[in-house]
Amino acid sequence: MSGYTSLSVFLLGAVALVLPWGYFVGPVLLLLGSVVLPIARPRLALSRAEWLIIGALVLYAVVNMLGTGWRMQPPPRLAEAGHALFAIPGLLLLLAYPPRKAAVWGGVAVGSVIAGAWASWQKFVADAVRAQGFVDKIQFGNLSLLLGVLCLAGLGWALSRHTRSGRRAWCLLLGLGALCGILGSFLSGSRGGWLSFPLMLVVLYLGYGRRLSRHWQLGLAALFVIGPMVAYAVPPLGVQERVQRVFTSYTEFVEQGDPTNSVGARLEMWRSALILIPERPLRGWGQSGYERARDGLIEKDVVHPYLGKFDHVHNDILDAWLKHGLAGPVSLLALYLAPLGLFARHLRDPDLPLRAFAVAGAVLPAAYAGFGLTQTFLAFDSGIVMYVFWLVVLWAGVRHRRESLSPDGVGGGRSVLPGNDKTNVPGSACDQG
Repeated sequence: MSGYTSLSVFLLGAVALVLPWGYFVGPVLLLLGSVVLPIARPRLALSRAEWLIIGALVLYAVVNMLGTGWRMQPPPRLAEAGHALFAIPGLLLLLAYPPRKAAVWGGVAVGSVIAGAWASWQKFVADAVRAQGFVDKIQFGNLSLLLGVLCLAGLGWALSRHTRSGRRAWCLLLGLGALCGILGSFLSGSRGGWLSFPLMLVVLYLGYGRRLSRHWQLGLAALFVIGPMVAYAVPPLGVQERVQRVFTSYTEFVEQGDPTNSVGARLEMWRSALILIPERPLRGWGQSGYERARDGLIEKDVVHPYLGKFDHVHNDILDAWLKHGLAGPVSLLALYLAPLGLFARHLRDPDLPLRAFAVAGAVLPAAYAGFGLTQTFLAFDSGIVMYVFWLVVLWAGVRHRRESLSPDGVGGGRSVLPGNDKTNVPGSACDQG
């Protein structure tokens, strides 16, 4: 079964963006595999941390399901709740039968490399205006960026490999994956994801930066500053045009009152949400209720008719509050902040493999908080599925690594970062793959 879960988590990263409905492959395998749990009855010994994650998933699902039942929501909102619940048996399976660590990081790296290559083919060979893989452009770009940054988080695990050749090979693969994942984001032109990039870099710094020498800190800081500047300066990448379009769109909205561009439409949608939320702050409007209220605002000429094209307001917090009342943002914040707090506890752990999972786990909600500023990211299957299943995969990695360490908390892997050899923890045979 550990081989089965290893295959599942590898595919969760490797094919999510490059196959039609590819983001369902790994989760479906985990869900199907969980049928062995009532038969084998493995001892799980769930901790308070696991119950907190389960509680956050259940709360989010219940809020969405109650809204669906009370207000006769369309099926996609019910599916959103179901995806959150389906991650729970996936978590239990991963806790019972831990996947190999190489399957987790290998899947992330392979998925990033293929996503970047696929985006390059679409942009430069197929002459697509914006790369999108097999999902929405915004979803593709943001998830490609997420996979790329998860590769950077995995470098801590790569540096703990027991042989020099292994360390070099994994650092090369994960480094290439990071570059390709970020390239995929650039080629998609999904600007909202770029807003979350600084948040993810902060998490990376908290996990690794303070243990790096000043030489490495300055070098990496220069890389992350110069890299986007180079991307902006290369017109074929499309970054320059997308950034400039922000300013022209904003000018069109402010000076001409034109909300029919990406920036103006979002500002107009957020304005409509801020009008409607105070009218039903506790109970919310529901999906169909929101659409009727929005149409009423259009008829009264309060908001622009262009908003009739959209069934959400391109912001996760506002959309949740608008449709589910106060329980909406509360459940959403719980889904982000509870895991963030759990992972953040291990950002300074001396064991590099454990810290790698903690950094990746903290990157996940930080990234989604940024993604959700300009897109209702969790309303899409790809958004909610990738979040909840990467959440349980990365937490299972933390849990198993902690269990593999000695009772005093010092365990396997070389806890040494480039340019800093003050901490050297002997290797452990307990680490899987």
